[in-house]
Amino acid sequence: MWVQGAELKQPLKPPFLCNPLNSNRTRFFTNHYQKRKPFVVVMSMSTKSTAVPIMVNGCNGKMGSSVIMAANSAGLQILPKSFGPEYEAGNTVEVCGNEIKIHGPSERDSVLASLYDEYPNMIVVDYTLPTLVNDNADLYCKVGVPFVMGTTGGDRDRLYKIVDDSKVYAVISPQMGKQVVAFLAAMDMMAEQFPGAFSGYSLHVKESHQAAKLDTSATAKAVISCFKKLGVSFDDQCFFGVST
Repeated sequence: MWVQGAELKQPLKPPFLCNPLNSNRTRFFTNHYQKRKPFVVVMSMSTKSTAVPIMVNGCNGKMGSSVIMAANSAGLQILPKSFGPEYEAGNTVEVCGNEIKIHGPSERDSVLASLYDEYPNMIVVDYTLPTLVNDNADLYCKVGVPFVMGTTGGDRDRLYKIVDDSKVYAVISPQMGKQVVAFLAAMDMMAEQFPGAFSGYSLHVKESHQAAKLDTSATAKAVISCFKKLGVSFDDQCFFGVST
């Protein structure tokens, strides 16, 4: 994964960081890294005052609550504010022992700017809605907050461009499972090194996801993109979705 400005004792190697800015799947944006002095981020497991502050947007969803649970276990500081839909604005929810107030789209700018002033070393983790991806990312880049975009959907080209043009550190991936990230990186390398190798063959992609998922699997789309580079012709009938 990525830590803002962290000094790496060993170089990162493929498959996890293979041509990150050219990959159409997992992107690790570390803009102007060469111009910044490296520093080491120290996380304390015992005192909140030195813990890295985390704002989890979409905190009461399945992924958001899982992130908070993991952050609690790691001793990170969960900030008491989160972005959510307008109809939830003003509500306070308890997630894994943390009381968090939900703020709607109309409050995003002022809330994030205020938090960033108070916690200049904060990080945002976004698991909101596909319709909010670009507006949220635009705001993170505008304020200058490092973020992890776990939400799929939105205009991905616009998302990559706004981050690449900014000086913000970001991790953008359709999948956060390390095994799947490794698989996609391997597929990407194979597609780049053996273009057209599967030309003339027929392949199908079958995805399985939770019933509550709102958009087509970005992981499946990434696999299809690799297959196309390998010479496989795909249409809508070559893709199967299964809800569980």
